[in-house]
Amino acid sequence: MLHFAFRTTRLTGARRFNCLLPLVLALHSVLASAQNVPLALQPISLPQEIADRNNQFSGLYIHHHQLLLLSESRLQERAEPKVYGLDLASLDRQLAGRSKELAYKKYTIRGLDAVRTKLDSAGPIYEGLEGLTMLDGMLYFSIETATASAYCYLVRGRLDDAQATITLDSGYLLPLAKPTLPNGTHIYNAGFEGLESHGRNLLLLFEYNYFSQGNYALALPGAAATATTLRHVPLPPVPFRVTDLVREGKNRFTAINYFYNGPDDSVYRPALTDPTTRLIRQDSSYQNYCRLIILRYKRHALRWKPLFELPREYMTYNWEGLAAHRGGYFLINDKYGPSNQSILLYVRKKGRK
Repeated sequence: MLHFAFRTTRLTGARRFNCLLPLVLALHSVLASAQNVPLALQPISLPQEIADRNNQFSGLYIHHHQLLLLSESRLQERAEPKVYGLDLASLDRQLAGRSKELAYKKYTIRGLDAVRTKLDSAGPIYEGLEGLTMLDGMLYFSIETATASAYCYLVRGRLDDAQATITLDSGYLLPLAKPTLPNGTHIYNAGFEGLESHGRNLLLLFEYNYFSQGNYALALPGAAATATTLRHVPLPPVPFRVTDLVREGKNRFTAINYFYNGPDDSVYRPALTDPTTRLIRQDSSYQNYCRLIILRYKRHALRWKPLFELPREYMTYNWEGLAAHRGGYFLINDKYGPSNQSILLYVRKKGRK
């Protein structure tokens, strides 16, 4: 967020307005320039197996020579638990216009059935995998549960490239308490979708971060994480959803900030008097909205500001995955959008290579 500090003096109404007006205009100008920037966008041509909407991708992560695509792995819908790995060199050739062929690999996730059984026997109701990152050679996955459940979960596993498998650690299942509204109810369809490493720790961001007070991310030591080692990292309110997170430096992250206009998503709508409502409301109706935001981790707290908005034609996709690459970003949707399939998009500011 942007903060302005100035000395308070006793002013008349007109003088106060004249003094504050330049600050308001400056703030508006900064926010507008941070969001409305010229972009170069390039859709990636995906093999039909990967473009299939039933994959319902929910996260991206770059590991060595591959862009990993996390399937939501909705076991309750008989979906196959899996992660795809797209060869980065193939992606770069397509971005350069030299070839549309993409080399890829499918990794089967072993042990997820047992995790789901364990969760559902206690009542949480497994809904799918939502985020992934890597720390100390282990892949970490966040699990979303049904809205009424008090906890989401974190699991981890080891990737075996030769066997094309990811085997989950059967002894690791960490509960993550969901933040609740003031009346004690849980946020509709929300989990810890932002998941990244930070030094020797993991950083997790809940999907909804617009409580009137007490917004926070979770920090925890990966290898030694327990319910008692979780730390709350203060975070200013962020409107709409946060659906993925990528680290771009020691203390800098970028995230997807998305509003999906669905019939059950009214909790994600700010009050009509909230200034951010203008971003998602046109006349008397709501519309999808997507931008990227920058977060900085400093003095044991997070701060954020807008980076840029996506063009209107790309705001109708439900963007769920984000990865940084060569000065730009890969984004992927789950299955919602006008194309009725998974779309992988590469976006960067024009003039930046």
